[in-house]
Amino acid sequence: MSRIGSKPIQIPEKVEVSITDGSISVKGPLGSLEQRLHPAVDINIKDGILNVSTDLNDRKKVALQGLFRALTANMVTGVTKGFDKTLNLVGIGYRAEVKGNSLILNVGYSNPVDFKIPQGISVKVEKNTQLTLSGIDKALLGETAARVRKTRPPEPYKGKGIMYSDERIIKKAGKAAAK
Repeated sequence: MSRIGSKPIQIPEKVEVSITDGSISVKGPLGSLEQRLHPAVDINIKDGILNVSTDLNDRKKVALQGLFRALTANMVTGVTKGFDKTLNLVGIGYRAEVKGNSLILNVGYSNPVDFKIPQGISVKVEKNTQLTLSGIDKALLGETAARVRKTRPPEPYKGKGIMYSDERIIKKAGKAAAK
């Protein structure tokens, strides 16, 4: 039995959940999200509580139950509260700014990096070196944050680069430690 998949999801008052043609759509105060469902997973809504169920004898179906329960819970949380990711730019001269629908990153290359911000993601720049990405879709937010970080990943010798706010870089000693 799945530990995550069997937990019920409480639907807040301002959120509408509808299931049609093998997909689930969630509408709330911050927007709406839609997700296709796997045929092995059944979703039932009763008295403001959403339950995900499947055949508990098949391990793959139990795994899908946990997956779709987590995806649905993220959708409900996204349309009510939203999600945030914070990135820090560490390095001399590293800075960022938002111009229209693009993020301009000066991260040590000869030319600035022009990063297109996807639809549904908003970026705030604080102190020129701290980015806060926010949105209602957790998967899109995580993917966007990873793509921004990929433009200049942190290096292990000086710790310079773009990193998540809760990320720790383990520094290497370098050549000086060999002598």
